Amino acid sequence: MLWQQISDQITPQLGHNLALVYERPLIYIDTARQCLHHIDIEPKRTQFYIISTAAAGLGNQLDSHKTPSGIHQIKQKVGTGERIGTVFKGRQPTGEISTQIDNQDKDEITSRILWLGGMEQDINFGSICDTFSRYIYIHGTSDEKRIGQAVSHGCIRMKNLDVIKLFDNTQVNDLVYIK
Repeated sequence: MLWQQISDQITPQLGHNLALVYERPLIYIDTARQCLHHIDIEPKRTQFYIISTAAAGLGNQLDSHKTPSGIHQIKQKVGTGERIGTVFKGRQPTGEISTQIDNQDKDEITSRILWLGGMEQDINFGSICDTFSRYIYIHGTSDEKRIGQAVSHGCIRMKNLDVIKLFDNTQVNDLVYIK
């Protein structure tokens, strides 16, 4: 999927925020294919990653354990400079480093966090559908063996090396389109 195709899809919903579309790369999350595209304005710089979204599917309601759909943006970046495998609780490093890749028993957040906020009022922003209040992240995981399968509790899981690369190439306010 090319940058222009995605920007054309989301431009009508952005209203006064159109500058966001034209100034930075976009993240497109394809939940049906369990993949994330970091789409650059220059197609040759576009990156593709296998991910895991929610086992419960797409949905924006609080406590649904679903991955929220629609237009979002990165609201906060957490983990700059932390070691690969750093485990986070409440967005704070615990001091523990996970080296596991088959940890199905814990829903660990590792390496980096991109905390998302919705941009569509009453769809993924506000009241009981607010992505930011739901603590929805793009993050590393100690359950890398199941990347590519819909197994999360709502967040977008990535392999640790992949999330670090994505983290290093994104900025706060970059757009994220989840479909």
